[in-house]
Amino acid sequence: MKGNARNIESAYELAGELYAAIGVDTASALKRLDEIPISIHCWQGDDVRGFENPDGDLTGGIQTSGNYPGRARNADELRADLEVVLAQVAGRKRLNLHAIYLESDTPVERDAIEPRHFEQWVKWAKANDLGLDFNPTCFSYPLSEKATLSHSDAAVRKFWIDHCIASRRISEYFGIELGTQAVMNIWIPDGDKDLPADRLGPRKRLMEALDEIVAASIGNHHKIAVEGKLFGIGSESYTAGSNDFYLAYAVTRKVLLCLDAGTFIRPKMWPTRFRRRSVIWTRFFFMFHVQCAGTLTTSSFLTMQRWQSRRRLCAQTRCHACTLAWTSSMRASTAWRPGSSVPETCARLCC
Repeated sequence: MKGNARNIESAYELAGELYAAIGVDTASALKRLDEIPISIHCWQGDDVRGFENPDGDLTGGIQTSGNYPGRARNADELRADLEVVLAQVAGRKRLNLHAIYLESDTPVERDAIEPRHFEQWVKWAKANDLGLDFNPTCFSYPLSEKATLSHSDAAVRKFWIDHCIASRRISEYFGIELGTQAVMNIWIPDGDKDLPADRLGPRKRLMEALDEIVAASIGNHHKIAVEGKLFGIGSESYTAGSNDFYLAYAVTRKVLLCLDAGTFIRPKMWPTRFRRRSVIWTRFFFMFHVQCAGTLTTSSFLTMQRWQSRRRLCAQTRCHACTLAWTSSMRASTAWRPGSSVPETCARLCC
């Protein structure tokens, strides 16, 4: 073991020399990363079941089975699982919750969720020195079968708009109680298996719905993020909230853009994609959605540091938060640990 440790240290020293030759201080870069928390998702712990209706169907084109052995059956079990993982993962952490992880003795409609339904999560976060982030859950619900924020029925759209605004209030509550801004990330499953004749209409409705959500005056202890959807089961050909749509929306509305670094972008192309955007968006915020298997590498972060050291425009761009994705039906502790530690050295690029 001692010999192996020496080999690792020697390899790091050699790599450090190579990066130093191009103006990158690896020790400074890693120290900087260590100071920034990564937001670990909660839904790996029970395969995206949640506690609203844990026996219900998982919809939205999400490719998980929801039935791996040993999954958490309630919030206490999920928190206990998370504590085991947090004790084994270095660095500062946050926790990212979905709306379906509320705790209530009686059924609660999605548009009626309140901060009180997440009080136990806040108490637990305080005890574990964690910040909390949030997501409205726009899937696995009867009114999400055809579409949500882009639905042609105004009443259905209103329901989901109210759900997202309620989620903003909960995010604001997190920020106030924990003393650190929460990020609320909006992801919707709206799409089609085939190319519909009208592809513009749903996007116009989605834009108007998002505008209403963003315009709600709630507070400044949270930030809003939007995340594109590439495809899913039942939406293989068209998605209303595509990556390009949200790219433009985030720029014009000045909200966070969540880049799915596992689905949209091949690992080696990730730094290049970031640079293209950062040249346009100076002083803009990004949020990265990283696959738990670790699709990025330490060299990606060091390359970004090189850009910063040369004072390119991307040095003015800030990365706000990182959310870790999951691998279908993979045991929580197995996915959480590498998902947190591998991207730990790379996911907070340019922060």
